[in-house]
Amino acid sequence: MSGDAEHENRTDENRTDETSADRPAANGPGTDGAGAPDTAAAAAPRRRLLVAAALAPVFAGMGTMVALAEPAKADVTGVPGAKEEREGGGGPAHLTPVPTTAGHWKEVADVLGRPGSLVRGLFYHTRFARDDLKVISYGVEVAPELALGSHMAFVRYSDDSVLVMGDLNVTEDELQKVIDALADHGIAVTALHKHLLAHSPDVWWTHIHGHGDDPVPLARGLRAAMDRTSSPPARPTGRPPRLDLDIEAIEAVMGVKGENDRGIYKSVFARREPIIDGHMVLPPGLGATSAFNFQPLGGGRAALNGDFAMVADEVQDVLTTLRRGGISLVEVHNHGLTEEPRLFFTHLWAVDDAVKIAEALRPAVDLTNVVPVGPERDYV
Repeated sequence: MSGDAEHENRTDENRTDETSADRPAANGPGTDGAGAPDTAAAAAPRRRLLVAAALAPVFAGMGTMVALAEPAKADVTGVPGAKEEREGGGGPAHLTPVPTTAGHWKEVADVLGRPGSLVRGLFYHTRFARDDLKVISYGVEVAPELALGSHMAFVRYSDDSVLVMGDLNVTEDELQKVIDALADHGIAVTALHKHLLAHSPDVWWTHIHGHGDDPVPLARGLRAAMDRTSSPPARPTGRPPRLDLDIEAIEAVMGVKGENDRGIYKSVFARREPIIDGHMVLPPGLGATSAFNFQPLGGGRAALNGDFAMVADEVQDVLTTLRRGGISLVEVHNHGLTEEPRLFFTHLWAVDDAVKIAEALRPAVDLTNVVPVGPERDYV
């Protein structure tokens, strides 16, 4: 998951999904540039085709959020595509996300001590901005929305179980206490790394994964971990400051409409293929995004931070292309343990003219199998 990868220039309660007509065309792998599938995409394994078929009825109406009853207990044999999966290999069916409403997560919000946002009706997302930290990297004071913040997302599944995934931003002094609190509550640590190069004070990002029948104990575990940090209370959202960047030029280069997240400009792309975590299909936009954050520094210049989500065959070409464009690489790592296809992430840093940075990023984006995500969506 991207570090502090969530953003809005409106209140969390007013999120809506973009329609396919609003979404810019993409020239990533998987198409010939005119929308026709290429040979590799057409030869996708039968298992992925079954997963895609299972997802189709779930995501067909995700553009609108409607009031829904609490999902009833569901036998996994009733999941679309489950029968075909078993007949093909005899293994268990993949669980698919089910829609919820904000009301389903009220107890979670109460435990975490702050409101979250319901993303396309399929996952409930909460963030903790680290406004208490003053982090300097290469002379730049890093804004919380650029690279500092914790977040977590809850998903209800077709067997009525709940998955939580997230990324906790902690100082080095807080790190071991946070890890211990997570372990005490049965929440796994799936990755531990940094999103920034030379910086002070040292901060770390701890990716987490929890699964259970009830989201409230999972929320209590996360709250216990966050209570080991000095993360401040939630702050009110207001109108974001004007961005001193050539937004029109950046969007023309990147091929996606970005968003002003409290003074940080963000461009987002999501993986096209279904991502399976263990036996669970992840909702689009959860744990499989490439996100690029631009912090204005004046005169059209910006500091860049963010990350690429890549499969193994894409990694070397992306890294080489980024370096040729003058983008610094921070780390290459995984965020999860069992996702399929296996995802690799590289975190980035650059300080330059923002349009020039975008021009260095776009060729690398085009090497990956992603689709642009408009500003009406959230991601983690």
